Amino acid sequence: MSQGFRPQNNNGPLCCVIGAGPSGISTLKRLKDHGIPYDCFEASDNIGGNWYYQNPNGMSACYQSLHIDTSKFRMGMQEYPVPENWPDYPHHSEIFDYLNEYTDHFNLRDSITFNTRVELAHRDEDGHWTVTTSDGETRRYPVLIVANGHHWDPRWPEPAYPGDFAGDQIHAHSYNTPFDPIDMRDKRVLVVGSGNSAMDVASELSMRFMAKTLHISMRRGVWVFPKYINGTPGDKNMLPAWVPRWLQHWLMKRVVKAQIGDPKNYGLPQPTYQPWEAHGTVSGEFLQRAGSGDIKARPGIDRLDGHTVHFTDGSSGDFDVIVWCTGYKISFPFFDQPEFTAGEDNQPPRLFKRMLIPGVPNLIYMGLAQSLPTLVNFAEQQSRWLAPYLTGDYAPPSESAMQRMIDDDEAFYLRDYYPSPRHTIQLHFDHYVGRLDKEIAAGIKREKGGQAAAALPADTLNRDQAA
Repeated sequence: MSQGFRPQNNNGPLCCVIGAGPSGISTLKRLKDHGIPYDCFEASDNIGGNWYYQNPNGMSACYQSLHIDTSKFRMGMQEYPVPENWPDYPHHSEIFDYLNEYTDHFNLRDSITFNTRVELAHRDEDGHWTVTTSDGETRRYPVLIVANGHHWDPRWPEPAYPGDFAGDQIHAHSYNTPFDPIDMRDKRVLVVGSGNSAMDVASELSMRFMAKTLHISMRRGVWVFPKYINGTPGDKNMLPAWVPRWLQHWLMKRVVKAQIGDPKNYGLPQPTYQPWEAHGTVSGEFLQRAGSGDIKARPGIDRLDGHTVHFTDGSSGDFDVIVWCTGYKISFPFFDQPEFTAGEDNQPPRLFKRMLIPGVPNLIYMGLAQSLPTLVNFAEQQSRWLAPYLTGDYAPPSESAMQRMIDDDEAFYLRDYYPSPRHTIQLHFDHYVGRLDKEIAAGIKREKGGQAAAALPADTLNRDQAA
């Protein structure tokens, strides 16, 4: 087992970090910078998480042709810029290489225990965490940091549609290429969903030398944003967070209407919501393929009957393959205490700054957000709060104040989005960072004013034995 990170002068409690994807490694970098000791357990044989194509831990949702829909201008780590010669929208292999370069540049690799899954994390009566790993070891930690990602556990339609489908079916999580794991050439394919994966998979399979027919089932119409606006990446044109929201909405509606027009002109259903009321769906190809007749839009599914799929408008069609692009569940399979997990509605625990459960000061969630425009560098920003919190340089608000701030934050982040499991952890990156900056400054001021810092369990672990 890796020896983790043990600085000569410990400056905080020993932490257990679960996961070494983008959120995990940016967290480790900050812990190391501040002399906070840690062990990090990664289920795979390398870092990268979701960006590790065909990850042997089975948790990557990458497919071979995947390009990120966030531009390079928005996704790089603040403390380690992306290469200047990257294309605007890099391929997943470039992101994976970048994350590996980040890990090696900051000398993090040797502090990660690879091929080791956390099987159980239980909070004991004294507040410590008992952590059992797949190699059979059990350790106790004063602090647990969860960075296991939330795009790895496929969400299938619930409840399941009536009837049975006689053809092949997979979730988009398992999709690698048009030939793997199912050869879809000359097949009648139905893609179900209206998110980014659905747009990408449908566009790829709709090429005439691939699927025989490509239909896409969408329960509601969707605004598909172009990757480029007036020749530059769309997210490079985003307005600063200080611009009033009503003005942002007005401008967004004007731009969307000017750039893509009416979805009905492409043979697609008309959205019943405004462009800002859903997590953005971005594609540079989908509208062209729909408008060219390569993709046929269908409404939601009513029932299944052999190879026949019946839709809610009374129509039906025969298909050989269904690709379910129905999103992901927020899952923490290592917890045996339900108060730390997400509910059936994909709602995680109420979290202060999306990281901390009031009253549970030694459990921190990192990267648990559906962030626009990017998630890759989200935990890097959160770690600016984490380090002073663990070193005692930041004093958190009272539990009651935390609850009020959670109410205020959630109302602020979610007020524009229609209710959906897709939107339970939605937020805007720039707004979040701005509000986080203010809280970090306030907490440092509270600590200097004499308010107690976090009451974390005493570190009773014998560090010499652990090392």
